[in-house]
Amino acid sequence: MKLPNGPQYPSFFQTMQFILDPLSIMEKAAQRYGDIFTLRLKSPVVVISNPQALQQILTNDTKDFSAPSEANKAFEPLMGKNSVIMASGDAHRRQRKLLMPTFHGDKIRCYVEVINQVTSKVMNRWEVGKNFDAREGMQAITMRVIMQAVFGIYEGDRATELENLLGSMLEAGGSSPLRAAFLIFPVLQKDLGEKSYWGKFLRNKQRVYQILNNEIEERRANPSDSRTDVLSMLMAARDEQGEAMSNMELSDELITLLTAGHETTATALAWALYLIHKYPQVREKLLEELDSLDENYDFSTINKLPYLNAVCNETLRIYPVAILQFQRRVETSVSLCGHDLEPGTLLYGSVYLTHQREDLYPEPKKFKPERFLEKQFSPYEFIPFGAGVRRCIGAALAQCEMKLILTKILKNLELELIDNGEVKPKRRGLVTGPNRPIEMLVKGKRMVKSHSLETVG
Repeated sequence: MKLPNGPQYPSFFQTMQFILDPLSIMEKAAQRYGDIFTLRLKSPVVVISNPQALQQILTNDTKDFSAPSEANKAFEPLMGKNSVIMASGDAHRRQRKLLMPTFHGDKIRCYVEVINQVTSKVMNRWEVGKNFDAREGMQAITMRVIMQAVFGIYEGDRATELENLLGSMLEAGGSSPLRAAFLIFPVLQKDLGEKSYWGKFLRNKQRVYQILNNEIEERRANPSDSRTDVLSMLMAARDEQGEAMSNMELSDELITLLTAGHETTATALAWALYLIHKYPQVREKLLEELDSLDENYDFSTINKLPYLNAVCNETLRIYPVAILQFQRRVETSVSLCGHDLEPGTLLYGSVYLTHQREDLYPEPKKFKPERFLEKQFSPYEFIPFGAGVRRCIGAALAQCEMKLILTKILKNLELELIDNGEVKPKRRGLVTGPNRPIEMLVKGKRMVKSHSLETVG
């Protein structure tokens, strides 16, 4: 099989570099080989960052290309075999159709009050004159938001235990690039006892499933038509054959939502706080826009703020949490970027490289929200949530959270970066995040009167 050119050193070393520093290997290959190149990983994979080629792939999903579930095996230990991420073909369409209504349209507006309330509660823990880690602070907010979205009002020992267990599982799967190897290489997934790395992970996972199954069984025994949370909607949902989701299907989908819907948004918010406070002119311009809101602002008003939208988009452009789209496989012979690719060829659309294109985003390493005020980018030029049949189901909720949480924090608190030095992205499990803590100092509370700023201790 003839593949595009790419790095020629042995597959083992390319795979290890991809695990340890995926951005570096992709950037160096793109500089040398351009819009399309081959990385020789466990299996050779063609990496593409050309928007026209991405459009060709994503608008022909299920025809010339497929999104095979086996390509997502690394997600299975975290999310289970029945997760929408693991499904393909008809099974994927079924799962996606059942999940879509829970995170779209009017349903998003139902989460606005939850997001505001949770953000206020977490903010109240931050003491004036004390530091907090931006990513940990945002995780505290997004975990509680997704828990309430999924379960409704969810308090008590079971909720606390579930939060702690999920946090431990995510940390185990993604606190360092090397730990990602446990997800990528099944041979490392050995249970050597409860104190071993993988053994502890498996026992935490087993307890999570026990908690979820208990919740599902209790609801089956005591059904209620008045509940509007995600779990209730999924339990009531039926596919085209009138079939409901099984307990295991429900559990796998819940853990997918609880993990993916928490970690990624928290990381994006941490990057936003870092960038907003690293560039004073951005912060001043954003505060001017936010301070123009009256006391009774709602989400529809916030959602239309142009500079806030630009800041969020530029954050997602420069530091996308997911640096690659879900893998595709060529099903019929196609030509991409002047290369004829045969059936069976594996493809990755690179979100990161596309967002770093000089022809699309001049000075791509610079944080310039204005670029999103000056130009409308196509869905194949700006792709932080993916596209096609594998586009992130929770994209609307994530964008809603980003805008509401940033608005609440920035309007009410005066924050400052402890260390203004550069923070770089690094692999954290199957996604990316900051390579060190982003420490924020709470300088004081903001009081806005007649659109003026007053800081009090």
